[in-house]
Amino acid sequence: MSKNSTNSFISLLIGLIVGGILGILFAPDKGNNTRDRLTFRLNQYRKKLEDLIDEITDDKELVKSEAKTKGKKVVSDAKTKAERLLKDVDGILSKIKEN
Repeated sequence: MSKNSTNSFISLLIGLIVGGILGILFAPDKGNNTRDRLTFRLNQYRKKLEDLIDEITDDKELVKSEAKTKGKKVVSDAKTKAERLLKDVDGILSKIKEN
């Protein structure tokens, strides 16, 4: 994955998460139902992020060379961003559970 496509993919994930959260929060429904749906969707995003981290860190196909070094940097950056998103999702889930 190139750096641009990794950044685009992460931006897409962020957009999906934010859009989903805003869509659910502004939907006319009871608070409990909204929190349950939000929790369910955030758990789905959490699973997708975990899968992405696993996929990104699997470097079996990288060739030994300068490309491998650059690839590892891109993978490391993408993994860091995905882990940050995962923390954000966990934080949102814990706040929902508090209510």
